[in-house]
Amino acid sequence: MTILILGAGQLARMMCLAGAPLNLNVVAYDVGSQKVVHPLTGEVYTTTLTQAIDQADAITAEFEHIPDDVLTLCCASNKFYPGKAAIKTGGDRALEKALLSKTSVKCAPYQLITEKAHLEQAVIALGKPLVIKTCQAGYDGKGQWRLKSDEQIEQIWSEMADFIASGTDIAPHSIIAEQMIPFDREVSIIGARDKSGNTVIYPLTENQHTNGVLTLSIAGKEKTTIQQQAEDAFNKLATELDYVGVLAIEFFDVDGQLLVNEIAPRVHNSGHWTQQGTHSSQFENHMRAVAGLPLGNTQLQRVTAMINVLGQAAIPTQVLSVPDVTSHWYGKTAKPGRKMGHINVSAATLHELGERLAELSEHLPEEDYPGVLATSTALILN
Repeated sequence: MTILILGAGQLARMMCLAGAPLNLNVVAYDVGSQKVVHPLTGEVYTTTLTQAIDQADAITAEFEHIPDDVLTLCCASNKFYPGKAAIKTGGDRALEKALLSKTSVKCAPYQLITEKAHLEQAVIALGKPLVIKTCQAGYDGKGQWRLKSDEQIEQIWSEMADFIASGTDIAPHSIIAEQMIPFDREVSIIGARDKSGNTVIYPLTENQHTNGVLTLSIAGKEKTTIQQQAEDAFNKLATELDYVGVLAIEFFDVDGQLLVNEIAPRVHNSGHWTQQGTHSSQFENHMRAVAGLPLGNTQLQRVTAMINVLGQAAIPTQVLSVPDVTSHWYGKTAKPGRKMGHINVSAATLHELGERLAELSEHLPEEDYPGVLATSTALILN
């Protein structure tokens, strides 16, 4: 069976690795170069996109921001999963908020902005401070503003207006202003849904971000009540979208109440820990779902932390001396802030995980790997 992935980055790479033991042949369409390539070797094929669609048994995507003509062509084949509505919703916060409202899944109070008067109304209706985000094209903290005083309105609006003006009639641009909610922490849920509507869901993951980019995730800390809230949200959204594949939902935890921050219709950075923490990783379950195979076990086998490698030329080889550490390298050219790889570390208990993170911190400088030492201390003390 052949699976075509739209996008040729690290997520396609890891889906390819997960698909090989399942006897799935994987090719990728590089949206930037408009070439069909092998997601591991980078080999460029002479195959056109149309030919790749014809040859594929199923088509999926590693990211949301797919050109509409490519998405339409793939969906016309009736082979594309998770579906056009899911991809469009994941790439447009206005559609995302509409979905949350329709399914009664809670999020922060918000207002859609397409003109300056809407921004001024949002300041009055939602209060300050505001978190302002582009509805389209934003990721990893990009396309965002923080409005804390009325004096910022003119400057922020001028920047927002440029983004709105860059839209077209076919692809209009808009912006969301959200009430800034003081939250205790950020968490995410990842689950998979197959073509018959069966679902499997992973344990909730606690996430740490630095400058809007995920730096560290931990699985194995959650209480049943919080997990159930997240699972309820997952099931409502996946059912409404008639979703097939892996879906990730990011939340703010506000005194035990979960509010949705973002939806990602794909395998997700905060789920990389599943490669060592569970029997069937998010990548394997996504491939199983789109290929029509039975879904795999998502139960936690070992408490696990994932550490992102950002902008580094290599992962320090010394980390491999720490027990139950696995290195994942993406094979990309190093650039500041770029996701170059990740490190997974597992343990039998949270205390033991803290000890292993402490040992890892000796090889991972705080300026490059923020939060590793502090997290180790917190886990050991608890």
